[in-house]
Amino acid sequence: MNTFNDTILKAYRGESTSYIPAWYMRQAGRSQPEYRKLKEKYSLFEITHQPELCAYVTKLPVDQYNVDAAILYKDIMSPLPGIGVDVEIKSGIGPVIDQPIRSKADVHKLGELDPERDIPYILETIKLLTDEQLNVPLIGFSGAPFTLASYMIEGGPSKNYNKTKALMYSEPQTWFALMDKLEQMIIRYVKAQIQAGVKVIQIFDSWIGALNAADYRTFIKPTMNRIFAALKEEEVVSIMFGVGTGHLLQEWNDLPVDVIGLDWRTSIEEARKMGITKTLQGNLDPAILLADWPTIETRMKDILDQGMNNPGYVFNLGHGIFPDIKPETLKKLTNFIHTYTQK
Repeated sequence: MNTFNDTILKAYRGESTSYIPAWYMRQAGRSQPEYRKLKEKYSLFEITHQPELCAYVTKLPVDQYNVDAAILYKDIMSPLPGIGVDVEIKSGIGPVIDQPIRSKADVHKLGELDPERDIPYILETIKLLTDEQLNVPLIGFSGAPFTLASYMIEGGPSKNYNKTKALMYSEPQTWFALMDKLEQMIIRYVKAQIQAGVKVIQIFDSWIGALNAADYRTFIKPTMNRIFAALKEEEVVSIMFGVGTGHLLQEWNDLPVDVIGLDWRTSIEEARKMGITKTLQGNLDPAILLADWPTIETRMKDILDQGMNNPGYVFNLGHGIFPDIKPETLKKLTNFIHTYTQK
């Protein structure tokens, strides 16, 4: 194995680094021909249940793109079966839950996650990668309570989250009971990942942008405070990321989290002007990677120049890679980031 490259951990902690490190959300998956070939034979859950296969998929982008971190290949739905939620990933739709949450009784039926019993294959994948295979840090992750709750209440993906908000507004006791259940599950889940070997935890609150700041403070922030406080007990970096969340950045800035991930709607410069003091991660619109290289390079220089104005910056995309983004573009992108920011 090559020497361990901890550049990204230093950048996350606000330390000076010899170049800007990078990784890409959804870097393992649909844009890779090798992965698409596997998917002809296996479902997502079947891949994640086979540690050696899952480790291969996780490591592939590190080998192909020379990124500075791997992110564990799995889905935010992965822990839900362990608490009694029957979820299916349907092609072209996403996660589907046939028995959505409708009452406090439904919440009380939810069990408790036992990582060793319920997700041993995830822990084994982490151990395989961190013991033998990776020369960069491994990022673990979890969905956040609001995003997980939205699937559990809507029964699948939603454009407006009306059922989720209706439960939140009309039955706050039920809502907070569900938040408590998910908080406990997430803390157990991420701590098990940390004990198995991950060095970074990213919390994906993909759909939290659907709430305004006042509702976030009331219905979500207390839970997020407790989750990140629990992570503070561990020697890992914690990251908060969501989509369409420019109006929530100041709320996130006073959570006990280490890093704030930006989507493409809010620039690094704008975030700093808002008073965001934490390490930032982001934030190229992934759609730009479908443009010609001169366009990509121009946009990249602008983002990297902003990122280099302060210590504590890691490059990423403003959301996940699309299936039709070419692997060679991503390889060229990493090389450009490392070369352009070399000190």
